[in-house]
Amino acid sequence: MPYVLLSLVLIGVWLFALFDVLTTDEAGVRHLPKFGWFLVVLLGFTVGALLWLALGRARGAAVPGRPPAVPGSRAEAPKGPDDDPEFLRDLERRLQEDD
Repeated sequence: MPYVLLSLVLIGVWLFALFDVLTTDEAGVRHLPKFGWFLVVLLGFTVGALLWLALGRARGAAVPGRPPAVPGSRAEAPKGPDDDPEFLRDLERRLQEDD
């Protein structure tokens, strides 16, 4: 029974890595071209999957729907309306017009 569980975990890691290579943008791949990583993961099975997870992915690319992190760039956090001075000035102007 433990061998079956271990086999399922290894197949799951391999499939995750394989689909992760396929869905990762070319800009988010390090050290090898995307097709090269696909071959490494496909033919290397567990070792290839671990190499992809350790060396091939860009840092922070694990969240689905989020573009891969590019080293050195930082996305600006969204601001609330009360933190935007332009919005506050426009709001003040609209309130004064109503009086």
